Amino acid sequence: MLQPTSPVTLRLALRLRDHGSHTVSELARALDISRTSVETSLAPLWDAGLVRDAPVTPARGAGRPARRFSFDASAGVVAGVDVGVHSIRIVLSDLAGGVRAQRSFAGLNPDEDGAAQLLDVVADIEHTLREAGVEPSHLRAIGVALPGIVDDAGRVVASVVLPTWSGIDVAGHLHAAFSCPVVIDNGVRLAAVAEHHLGAARLVDDVLYLSVGNRVAAGLILAGTPRRGVHNVAGDIGRLAFRGWDAQTGQIEWHSADSAESVFQQAEEGDQAARTELDAFIEELARGIATLVMAVDPALVVIGGGVSLARERLLTPLRSAVTRRIALPFDIPIVAARLGPDAAAHGALVFAFTRCTASIYGFGGMPAPPVTPLNTVPHPATPERTPSAAIPT
Repeated sequence: MLQPTSPVTLRLALRLRDHGSHTVSELARALDISRTSVETSLAPLWDAGLVRDAPVTPARGAGRPARRFSFDASAGVVAGVDVGVHSIRIVLSDLAGGVRAQRSFAGLNPDEDGAAQLLDVVADIEHTLREAGVEPSHLRAIGVALPGIVDDAGRVVASVVLPTWSGIDVAGHLHAAFSCPVVIDNGVRLAAVAEHHLGAARLVDDVLYLSVGNRVAAGLILAGTPRRGVHNVAGDIGRLAFRGWDAQTGQIEWHSADSAESVFQQAEEGDQAARTELDAFIEELARGIATLVMAVDPALVVIGGGVSLARERLLTPLRSAVTRRIALPFDIPIVAARLGPDAAAHGALVFAFTRCTASIYGFGGMPAPPVTPLNTVPHPATPERTPSAAIPT
């Protein structure tokens, strides 16, 4: 780790990471400091392997072109992992936030116990690293999104979705497997982080994110910061804020068809039972959102989760119902999430950059980079895994 880190060194690292290559003179002008300060502060970054020579720009006149420096984003990788029963999604990025690999694997096997399921997650991370051509030693931090209540130490306190993980030191076991820091938080909260950092809520600092799928859960961004709460349960509102769903699990139960997608489809085709059920669902969803809106007063509401794929078939009547319920002389914008099912994995990546900056860069104070997702269709789920070795203890 660089010790100590001067403010100028931090500013130089940020400038090179987020704005491309520079000469010493260009850095001095951009940061309004002397060339001597630039040269002195570049040295520790060079020694730490974070800065390298960049291609030079041919000189217009006589003389040798000025030496250029760039941030070495390839010096390591950071992983974001979203663990669920339906899929495990993994995102790998370089140190500048450029996503290098994105994989989706089969979800956890419900017939396995928590230890075996955790081994499956390890195997999926190892597979992703191998496929990307990355040595495990280059992994500098892992962020993990889980469905449930997670304490500050990364231990699952309670999870309706992953009950066998309760009490397991997930962060400790993954740290032992990969020898790097591991940070863990609730998946919906991290999906909210992703939408705030690179999705539908960029530049908006007070956001209510609602995941509507098999259940409803919320994530809050207040003054630009994810709200966890004193007991780490902020956003666990599905069983309380919405009536008519399973009181113990918050599970949404459909009656006119076997899934939300089928209900929307049948309602669009004119099925009266589906229309009636869908209208009631949207009204109840609007009632809960209106309650949350009046409690938090966000600038924006983002709807994610599987039901959000209905887009305007959901959002248009939902906006109208929420506006009618809050009865105020302004509208709260309600928009669809942009990152889809990969939101929580990207949020876990951002979370790792935020919490593990010293391990990732060798010094503290670096904010998370502007993550750049892959512009490709995610891989299909992988049905089989290569068994991993036992997790070291």
